[in-house]
Amino acid sequence: MLKKYLHFIILYVVLLTSTAGLFAQERNATVKGMISDGTGNPVGFVTVSAKNINTQKTYQAIADSAGNFTISNLPVDGQYNFDFSAVGYEKRSISGYTLKANAPNTIIVSLKADDESLGDVVVVGYGTVRKKDVTGSIVTLQSKDFNQGINVAPDQLIQGKTPGVMVINNTGQPGGSTTVRIRGNSSIRASNNPLFVLDGIALSGKSARPGGSGGFGSDGGNPLDYLNPNDIASIDILKDASATAIYGSRGANGVVIINTKRGASGEPTFNINSSVGISNLLRKPEVLSASQFREALKTYTPGETTSADFGSDVDAFSEILRTAMIHNHSLAITGGTDRGRYRLSLGYLNQEGIIKTSELNKLTANLSSSFKFLESKRLGLDVDLFFTQTRERVAPIDVAVGFEGNVVSQALNWNPTRTLKDENGKLTWVSPTIINPLTSLEAFKDKTNVNTIIANIAPSYKITDWLQYRLAYSLTRQTGLRTGMYDRLQINPTHNEKGMAFINNNTNTDQQITHTLNVNKDLTNDLNLNAVAGYEYLSYDSRWNSQLGSGFTNKGIDFYDYLGYSVASNRNINSERSPVNELQSVFLRLGFNYKDKYLLTGTIRRDGSTKFGENNKYANFPSLAFAWNISNEEFLRETFLDILKLRLGYGQTGNSEFPSGASRNRYVFGMQSQEQTNFGNPDLKWETSATLNAGIDFAMLNNRITGSIDYFYKTTKDALFERTIAQPAPAGKIWVNLDGEVVNKGLEIIVSGDIIRNNIWRWNLAANATFLENNVTGLPGFYETAVLRGQGFSNVVGQRMVTGHPLNVWYLAIFEGIDPANGRSMYLSKDGHSGSDVDPAQNKFYIHSPNPKTLLGISTQASYKKFAAQINMNGAFGHYLFNNTLATVLGINNLSGKNISPVYFKPELKESTSNSAAPSTRYLEKGDYLKLANATLSYNVGNIANGAIKNLSISLTGQNLLVFTKYRGFDPEVNTNGETNGIPSLGIEYIPYPSARTFLLGINFSL
Repeated sequence: MLKKYLHFIILYVVLLTSTAGLFAQERNATVKGMISDGTGNPVGFVTVSAKNINTQKTYQAIADSAGNFTISNLPVDGQYNFDFSAVGYEKRSISGYTLKANAPNTIIVSLKADDESLGDVVVVGYGTVRKKDVTGSIVTLQSKDFNQGINVAPDQLIQGKTPGVMVINNTGQPGGSTTVRIRGNSSIRASNNPLFVLDGIALSGKSARPGGSGGFGSDGGNPLDYLNPNDIASIDILKDASATAIYGSRGANGVVIINTKRGASGEPTFNINSSVGISNLLRKPEVLSASQFREALKTYTPGETTSADFGSDVDAFSEILRTAMIHNHSLAITGGTDRGRYRLSLGYLNQEGIIKTSELNKLTANLSSSFKFLESKRLGLDVDLFFTQTRERVAPIDVAVGFEGNVVSQALNWNPTRTLKDENGKLTWVSPTIINPLTSLEAFKDKTNVNTIIANIAPSYKITDWLQYRLAYSLTRQTGLRTGMYDRLQINPTHNEKGMAFINNNTNTDQQITHTLNVNKDLTNDLNLNAVAGYEYLSYDSRWNSQLGSGFTNKGIDFYDYLGYSVASNRNINSERSPVNELQSVFLRLGFNYKDKYLLTGTIRRDGSTKFGENNKYANFPSLAFAWNISNEEFLRETFLDILKLRLGYGQTGNSEFPSGASRNRYVFGMQSQEQTNFGNPDLKWETSATLNAGIDFAMLNNRITGSIDYFYKTTKDALFERTIAQPAPAGKIWVNLDGEVVNKGLEIIVSGDIIRNNIWRWNLAANATFLENNVTGLPGFYETAVLRGQGFSNVVGQRMVTGHPLNVWYLAIFEGIDPANGRSMYLSKDGHSGSDVDPAQNKFYIHSPNPKTLLGISTQASYKKFAAQINMNGAFGHYLFNNTLATVLGINNLSGKNISPVYFKPELKESTSNSAAPSTRYLEKGDYLKLANATLSYNVGNIANGAIKNLSISLTGQNLLVFTKYRGFDPEVNTNGETNGIPSLGIEYIPYPSARTFLLGINFSL
């Protein structure tokens, strides 16, 4: 009961103790104002400095998220010089301002975007700091820095933009999932995903998109796809522990802070952003053409030349594809007064998939508002609402398939001499093992509908000019419905189980309550304190149910009809509610700035979680960081260096991303019995990471060249792991902490330079590189993952977690070529000899890693008068991928009934068509690639129609344009899920949804 009312008690006490301040008489003048950009949108978190010309004393304030600022207690005597600075904007000054003693002092100022500035203010956990006061490894990206094109979720906006951050698009399906890693993988079993924070709301990272049943799989979808990238103003990426420790047990893998656009004062302004475009196939694995197929039949199976050649010339893969249309439109309305500002945005995205029948529809609505109350405007209120409806039609791309395959493998395998339809237009049926891909598209129906609502209300009170209290409450609710139907008789007329259908539902409910006290005070003329103290409570509640039925032949009206027509004995109903996950925390951050030269930041957070055992429910996560602004020393002030800052930090963070209830005893109850599925562990501890970070920030030649260099060393211990109970105990699982450590270390470099900078021409070139090293130490035994699929690969895994090697090291047989004597594969044995008699299953070696050793990002922006161009590239190097598609879908043993890869059509090798595939280095390929991720050419028309239409611009964008690689699969960026017992895999490609190349024509203007 106490916890229920604790938040309101805190609010009441703070307001009560500050009542006297409401009636205090101001002896000096107060300056208030609002800051916007060139288009009227507010610029938040601007540093405002007021310097008295007579006394030379400086007073400072930081504008809020809506661009409002207040500086109180300014002596009326003397004139003032005002300076305004913010990240990504040119510095603005107002000189000789005279204060009025008995009248309002209001300043309205507009800032111009500045591409080369390192910026002055960044958003960090539960507050803001000036950029020059940052002591950790933090990167800020403004909306102008984002990747252009169709980006369904915010993680795609930052791909290739900052060192240490790897973003992989796992699939080409619209709305498909991504893999995001900050400074590599560090956990064996718990999540390696960073924490995403939306306007102060810590997102769970879960999606309400239900999984499939009865053979329906496909990609899990992007859990952040409910956000509209057009609503995002900036993204702050916190990478080292000194920056992320304020988030405690959720900060081990880095933190990505998403800041949305806010309202602005003035008459309502309408901003329209609209684009249309097309997508088509980027690339695919090569297969034999009809003529090559005939030659292969003559060479390898001369006895089947006539029976397997049907005389046609068919590209089955192109028949499942289409030129997909894209419509992306958004409308934003901003306006308000100095007492209240708002921004309302509406978005619509319709994205067809390049595989027929697949599609994504997304509707978004976002309302952000800020209000000021009382004559002093010290009482504030922020209200934010997000609503998204996402609808998908999913192509049959399950990778956990048997001999039937999925629509991708069926199209690749299709005999290129056989037509897909007969002369009457009827789809060709061959056999239960050779499926017509067009039949699969007709036989599968798979639809998903996810609704997301986020509400956030945050009252605040400025107790003094340097002390502010804020209470924030947020509620996130997601509901997901997935319906699927599979007409098995259409696929195989002899199938006994006939039709199958399912209806699955998911519901996620998250709540967050945060109390904070923020301090920004000059303790002396030379010493400033920027601090935050807070209490936070979070809860995450998930539940699901599913209905599955089969055996029907009737064609129903909807999926409920299908279930009604199913055979009663073939119906199955399941439901589950996971234990509510609760997290309770207190935290403190103290930042000291002495003479703008010496900076010290310390944080501490104490987390308590219901996930852990009774003996370890709480844990502490501290950090300490120091920075030295050398450029502010006298001996460097008159040099070519504008900024030179050294940083050193150390901190501890945690990882609690494992299932709720994992430390408790859990049971499954049936009609006649019960079964214990999970055994409690009261001693289960927090997985913790410790990071040492050293960095340098620099700018020179009037900020013409800027950059940063960081070195980090990170160790992770007490890894959370789910282990099977050894017999003769009852079968079940138990969560434990593993011995050993995972070590990540690396070097990050980012450099940006203005090659040309004048009133007509501007050309900026930026590059970032990351060099990573990963290793496991002290781990007893080994743990396997990376399921490899396809015929001949039953129950086969290809990666291990083992001491002395990187996470997910490949564990495979070493391929030594084809034995000319019998046409079979030769492998290297553990005793050093090779031959076709070596059993690959018993002779495996640790070889190569799927973890990239080097990440690269390159971007350039150029403008000439009203024309502008932007190009972004990204790449990864030093890793190896397993081409599972080549191994088991396009192998030579498929020849005759199915197509194969030209890789195997090499008569000089004398490979036998009965040569079976095995998990080996034959299919392990270098994954090095460099992508031309997007390029945009735009023209700024300006104001037209007598100014009724403002800032009109037209753009042409190409996305995913080119990839330079020697990899022979679909896309070296793909990542098929092959996890085993929850242990993640990396670097597998198996018949995925192919990547698309996109072209967009866009228009943007204001009214």
